[in-house]
Amino acid sequence: MEINLIIRKSFLIGLLAIIGLHSCTDSKKIGQHSESAEQIIPVTISKVSFENIQDKISYPATIRPLNEANLLAEVSGYITRIYIADGSIVTKGQPLYEIEGIRYRAAVQQAYANLQIAKTELTRQKRDLQRYQRLAEKDAIAGQIYDDTKTAFETSMAKLESAKAALLTANTDLARSLIRAPFSGTIGISYVRIGSLVNAGTTLLNTISSTDPIYVEFQVNEKDINRFLDLQHNQASNVISLTLPNGSPFNEAGTIAILDRAVDPSTGTIKVRSKFRNLSNMLRAGMNVTLHVSSVTTKSALVVPYKAIFEQLGVFNLYVVNDSSQAEIRQVKLGTKSGDKIEILDGVKNEEKIIVDGTMNVQNGIKVVNIEQK
Repeated sequence: MEINLIIRKSFLIGLLAIIGLHSCTDSKKIGQHSESAEQIIPVTISKVSFENIQDKISYPATIRPLNEANLLAEVSGYITRIYIADGSIVTKGQPLYEIEGIRYRAAVQQAYANLQIAKTELTRQKRDLQRYQRLAEKDAIAGQIYDDTKTAFETSMAKLESAKAALLTANTDLARSLIRAPFSGTIGISYVRIGSLVNAGTTLLNTISSTDPIYVEFQVNEKDINRFLDLQHNQASNVISLTLPNGSPFNEAGTIAILDRAVDPSTGTIKVRSKFRNLSNMLRAGMNVTLHVSSVTTKSALVVPYKAIFEQLGVFNLYVVNDSSQAEIRQVKLGTKSGDKIEILDGVKNEEKIIVDGTMNVQNGIKVVNIEQK
């Protein structure tokens, strides 16, 4: 009995060992299979192809107003009224600030009254002079009396001219006490508030910039001057375009307005200004944008989807899929961007397969599977 029990136990132990070994082998195979499957990355693949695109050159640019002015107080006094809100759009001649208008209107009235007094005095002196002149001709009065009367008349004439000048000055000060917009545009944030004391010629009230149309200023190489001169004299629609700081396109096309008088010898560039309509007031002075100059004609170029490109340490790359379905990183030289495509000047050939989507999970040499042929 004991021998049979020992034999049974030995048999069971051996059987369990065989089962365990088989299970380990199967698990290892499953693990190897799973590991192998994980190395195949699903991606979207497209082909390099030739397409007709517009040659486009891009320049960093800055928005500049056609007109910009600092608004200074032209008379001294206290700010008594502010007619506009900070940052609002104003029209030429619109009232902006008032500096003690009541005081300057009173000064005009006083100057006008003084002028009337001077006129009355002159009339009296003229009448006296005429009377004494007739008497002097008959030797009816002493010559000294006539001379004194004549001097008084001439003094009255001078006082009249002085009163006229004083009235003109008072009217000028009154006009200057009301600050008006010198041109249509956008007003900035006010530097003064009601009750602020301002001094003539020194106190800055605000800054105003014209907004429509507006300049976009950029620098071009001296080698491209002739091209921009041609564009200036032969304006073509939709050749000059803008990209805003958030990456969205501006909805108006521009024209070349001004080329500077001279090239900067230190940089070999010349300043150029293009002009854009800006009815929406979206373009603001000082804004940094990208200006694009497109050719009127198209050219055949090797292109890929722009989203296939990624940058590493200042170098542009993409993934090419070889005949073994492996991803190969390839350095490329970029050309003109056209819509969602980018011209490739060097690095790939026509009809080569490239990875468009899914590059975040791809490494050099890893196998990929195409989930969408484009």
